[in-house]
Amino acid sequence: MPYPPEDDSHDGPAPALASALAELLPALARLDERLRAAVAAAREEGAGAGPPLPGLFVAAEVAEALLSREPGAPLGDGGGEPLCASVPAGGRIAWLAEAFALTPLDLDLLLVALAPELDLRYERIFAFLQDDVARRRPTLDLALSLLCGDPEEKLAARARLAPSSPLVSEGLLHLVPDPSHPAPPLLAHFLRADEQVVRLVLGPAGIDPRVSAFCRVAIPPPSPDLPLPAETGEGLASLAALAWGERRPLRVLLHGPEGAPLRRVAEGLASAAGALLLAADLERAESITPELLRVLFREAWLQGAVLFVDGIAALRGREGGRDFRAFLRALAADGGVTVVADEVAWTGAVARADELPADLVSIPVPLPGFDAARAFWTRALAGAGCVLDGEEIDALAGRFRLGPDEIEAAVHAASAEAAWHSPGAAPSADDVYAAARSLAARDLGALAAKLEARYGWDDIVLPPDQMAQLREVCDQAVHRPRVYGDWGFDRKHSLGKGLNVLFSGPPGTGKTMAAEVIARELRLDLFRIDLSQVVSKYIGETEKNLSKIFERARTSSAILFFDEADALFGKRSEVKDAHDRYANIETGYLLQKMEEYDGIVILATNLRQNLDEAFLRRMHVIVEFPMPDEEHRRRIWEGAFPAQAPVGGDVDFRLLARELSMAGGNIRNIALAAAFRAAANGGVIGVPHLAHAARREFQKLGRTWSDPEWARRGRGGKP
Repeated sequence: MPYPPEDDSHDGPAPALASALAELLPALARLDERLRAAVAAAREEGAGAGPPLPGLFVAAEVAEALLSREPGAPLGDGGGEPLCASVPAGGRIAWLAEAFALTPLDLDLLLVALAPELDLRYERIFAFLQDDVARRRPTLDLALSLLCGDPEEKLAARARLAPSSPLVSEGLLHLVPDPSHPAPPLLAHFLRADEQVVRLVLGPAGIDPRVSAFCRVAIPPPSPDLPLPAETGEGLASLAALAWGERRPLRVLLHGPEGAPLRRVAEGLASAAGALLLAADLERAESITPELLRVLFREAWLQGAVLFVDGIAALRGREGGRDFRAFLRALAADGGVTVVADEVAWTGAVARADELPADLVSIPVPLPGFDAARAFWTRALAGAGCVLDGEEIDALAGRFRLGPDEIEAAVHAASAEAAWHSPGAAPSADDVYAAARSLAARDLGALAAKLEARYGWDDIVLPPDQMAQLREVCDQAVHRPRVYGDWGFDRKHSLGKGLNVLFSGPPGTGKTMAAEVIARELRLDLFRIDLSQVVSKYIGETEKNLSKIFERARTSSAILFFDEADALFGKRSEVKDAHDRYANIETGYLLQKMEEYDGIVILATNLRQNLDEAFLRRMHVIVEFPMPDEEHRRRIWEGAFPAQAPVGGDVDFRLLARELSMAGGNIRNIALAAAFRAAANGGVIGVPHLAHAARREFQKLGRTWSDPEWARRGRGGKP
């Protein structure tokens, strides 16, 4: 299908209106001649005679005059040269005829229906000729009477309004039944030109209202910018330019994960074709009908635009896939250049092969790699006046799996946050990291609990080797781009480039604190997975929940923290029944998702021996968290009280460390409980408060409390 003539409406409404008048006025002048003859004939037949109740009263003399006319005869002299004979070549009406294979009679019917859109006087004339002030639009009978010279021609012309005719099948002309008649004959139907035809002929004014709620026209960048491998991008751009230039269809499917620059590829293709881009998000459409899809695809033709369709993932799940199949049929029938975005390739799992367009070009679009992401971050930060050193930019590019649009959005959000605190200030590195984390992990909160990383290296107390292991975890995350990218190790590892870490040790030994320390050091979000929401008794549901977690964590490289992991990752059992078999399937599925994930997964367990050996083999780092010895307990006691806390002079941390053999978590519980007791009855944290808090903590642990000598001394020797 050819594209419409270039629109000059960007110069203002006057040129577009002048162009429309230049095309229409000669044809409407011919219509006026036909109408004068018809009005004269109607007056001779006595139209309007009798009481002034047109449409409600038919005088006897009018009926006699009508009976004197031959059945099917036109009103007046409808023969002669077609109205469209004077339509200039190369105009919009001529384009309609070429694009939809319209005959001169088809164009004349459209011109009769279009006349009231330009001048309302035609409504009054049509009402007079139809002897009813309420019938202000031309019926098919009136239009054929004006355009046909004899009954045979008028009868033959009805075929141009059959359901298979271009006017009707393409939705260019609508036959509207008279609402006052329950079953009107075809000749009594009113003619109404489609809104897109009206806008095309009279000059476009925005997007068709039927699709404007989910469509926008965009001007692509002046030069093609396709974030694809060079060979793929160049070939696709050439294909789009050739298809556009030769006016032949091209259907492209771009598929990639959330955040992949799918729209940017579409903009690059529109730029290569020298066309506008009409972007449609079908997820925002209230309903999908064949009529709506026809309007959408035709809107792209009328706008002279490449059509970019997003929101297909939602469409696939709507109405049992019926809407998606309707879209596929419309796509296959379209003659323009259409680019569709989806999360997945259209394989047999999405649609049958016979439902897909045979000439569909499927292109995977990944998230930008490290070098491309670094370039996007550098450009976006420079535009915001934010100066970060190379290491900071490398960290942003390496830790956040974001597309170019999301990178720009993160920098924009960071700039807004900085301006809120200090107008005119450029965003800091912390502002940018916070914005990137918020954007990247926006969908993960519904599936996992976000932990605020409050602790740093000075807060955690562990033996030197365990501390070294935690720092090694951070080093691997920081230097991943260099090792996998610059040094080529990614070619040696086909699966994910992430890091699986196991924290093993008794409760309270610092496993959660260590996860927070790593998250704070790397400036990444930390999410604790709620196993009660993940593990399901229903077959297949656990895998679905795990898939959602890893998919939504992917773009953020968030740290996933599975606490009490042995509940989900326990030893695979011997298969004795269906439940055992599916439990093992869930275990295998989790192994697969962990290996595919590029971020950090931390598993915490109190009993390492309860974990399946398959998991232990896949751990990159295993950190054992021992019960603290006396020296470590002393350091934990000293760090448990903030500097501003009023600790009494009678408190001996060395004594507490020697007398109370317990984990760091229990020590922190005692310190906090003692602070509350002191606030209630003294204001200074002393030995009696600590002794009381220790007794309560021992009760929680199910251990006996012997009221040691140091506690009695704190109460003045009283038992």
